[in-house]
Amino acid sequence: MRINKTLSFVFQFATLGLAAAFIVLYFFPSLLNDRPNGIEFREAADTARPVAQQVVSSYADAVAAAQPAVVNIFTRTRVVERAHPLADDPIFKHFFGDRFGVPRERMETSLGSGVIVSPQGYLLTNNHVIKDADEIQVALSDGHITQAKLIGTDPDTDLAILQIDVKQPPVITLGNSGKLRVGDVVLAIGNPFGVGQTVTSGIVSATHRSMLGISTYENYIQTDAAINPGNSGGALINAYGELIGINTAIYSKSGGSQGIGFAIPVSLARDVMTQIIQHGHVQRGWLGVAVQDITPQLAESFKLDSPNGVIITNLIRKGPADLAGIDRGDVVTHIDGKAVNNMYELLNNVSQIKPGTVIVIIGVRKGKKFKTKAKVVQRPVQE
Repeated sequence: MRINKTLSFVFQFATLGLAAAFIVLYFFPSLLNDRPNGIEFREAADTARPVAQQVVSSYADAVAAAQPAVVNIFTRTRVVERAHPLADDPIFKHFFGDRFGVPRERMETSLGSGVIVSPQGYLLTNNHVIKDADEIQVALSDGHITQAKLIGTDPDTDLAILQIDVKQPPVITLGNSGKLRVGDVVLAIGNPFGVGQTVTSGIVSATHRSMLGISTYENYIQTDAAINPGNSGGALINAYGELIGINTAIYSKSGGSQGIGFAIPVSLARDVMTQIIQHGHVQRGWLGVAVQDITPQLAESFKLDSPNGVIITNLIRKGPADLAGIDRGDVVTHIDGKAVNNMYELLNNVSQIKPGTVIVIIGVRKGKKFKTKAKVVQRPVQE
């Protein structure tokens, strides 16, 4: 009798235990060991995740806001073909007469794009779009065509400022190119191949691109938005229709877009435009030096702790650096407390210093540190 009671008690206890285990595992399955052989995994938290970006099905509003301010630019250039070098030779004249002795004229046409950035009719474009042009015409998005006046150019950044006489011209809103991040959506608006105003989309592929050999001062926005011939000078806008860059160049072996385009940041373009309008030129500091980047091998031979800095390879006689006692072979590492890592940093840092300012230069000469002062002057105009 006692055995039966004992077995009944054990059976009831086991049944309750199995039922409790079933309930626990049913409602708390994570308690079950699912990490065999000691392997651990970082599991995603079972919580609501923030949405990275709202899904956008159309950028039509952004395009509608910016497109009216983007114009097509047509130029005409008078080209005089030189007479044949043998035109004055008697024998040559005997056989060909004067057919090759008179210079011939012809007109070359080209096209590009531009962006109206001011109610006063000022617009930005590339210098290479209007270079040497005898006549510049601007076609607005509504079909109106007008003559444009050249206000000034800055070949060092490949920018040009034009002005048109139009009442209440459409003006684009300027964005903040300094806040751009890699991955931001961008749209390129221009006149590729002369087919008419066209919009292409992409993202910011990189910022602060330099050492490309496109212009003297380089700080480009790189994008994979299609930029083709004729897009030069057009607008690169963000998803809100704000101007964040001036389309300038493409990297291509075929002449067509291959997903690598470059635009001048609007912050730089605005500064250049303001200085040209106010002063007639861009005020840039200049030291009168030619420099070279430092390789690890050069750093070792110059007894430098790192390859940071630039080597002075040449100086303009009686230029600012020469008057400050800088010599060929000196290594410049800091300017006004700011480190100089390569030749483009030196060029850009000095260019941003107001002419007439005295700066402190720190470097290494024959293995020993030196410190000197130089008075920055206005950079000579580059043709």
